Amino acid sequence: MALARLGQSLARLLHRPLYLPPTSPPPLKDYHASVVRSFAPTHTGACLRGFASLTYNASSMIAHKLGGPLPVHIVNVPVLDLVIHLDHTRLMSTAAASKPNSPSAGARRVNLKIVMTSPGFIYEPWFTLSGWRRTKEDIISEMKNAYAVSRLRKKTGYTKKQFYGEALNIYKEVNTLMAHGDTSALRKILTDRMHSTIKNELKRRQSKWSSVHWELVKPAVSIRTLRARMIGLDKKDLDKGFVQLTLEFVTKQKFEAYNSKGDVVSGDKSKEVLVKDIWVFERSLFHPGAYWRVCGRITL
Repeated sequence: MALARLGQSLARLLHRPLYLPPTSPPPLKDYHASVVRSFAPTHTGACLRGFASLTYNASSMIAHKLGGPLPVHIVNVPVLDLVIHLDHTRLMSTAAASKPNSPSAGARRVNLKIVMTSPGFIYEPWFTLSGWRRTKEDIISEMKNAYAVSRLRKKTGYTKKQFYGEALNIYKEVNTLMAHGDTSALRKILTDRMHSTIKNELKRRQSKWSSVHWELVKPAVSIRTLRARMIGLDKKDLDKGFVQLTLEFVTKQKFEAYNSKGDVVSGDKSKEVLVKDIWVFERSLFHPGAYWRVCGRITL
């Protein structure tokens, strides 16, 4: 009988409603937010794109788990979930962080920190066939650059600082002579092929504009070497050849074009324009008194 009464008393205690203190709940920590988010219904095979904002009722879920309604304190947590699928692979994960100042005493808002767990591709797959080929090409290209610069330094005493200054002066002189239409003076600082190309350009320009104003704003924004190549003429004589250096110029320029009446038809010489040019400079290693000339321009 005593055991029966003890069992009845325990049963009544278990069925008694649980009342929590009316004070506001403590702030949600990261792991609390993750637990609440785990209550979210998920659908297998569903592919979600964009933003989804859901609100979960913690008390209804707890009551369902325990088999009956419990008058517990209700916490509505709006959760923002960002899901990005790329080839059915989730690349973004979310981490929850609580706000110190809540809009009301009975609710807590959850902020999510978006963390990229993987870019989703291999940047340099050197262990694959295509990766080995690219790596081989890069190594060969760097070796060619180093070899050309070493031969140039040995034969001419080349230094980068000195060459960049000389190349910028040539760049300015070529553009100034082109603006004036002086093809004869251009012949000295251009190779024969480049000189022919510039002459054709000037003929087309003169059919549209009568005159041109061009001005270089010094110093240059940047100058860098993109490639160095050695062109040999004799396998038995390594010094008998040409060196070509490809430079990228980023400069500020002023430009204005006029018609036969002197009216401005293009550009504005009061405004500076940022211009990027890629020019190829060439120098002989075996001709006495050789100097740098422009042998080409590269348009991307």
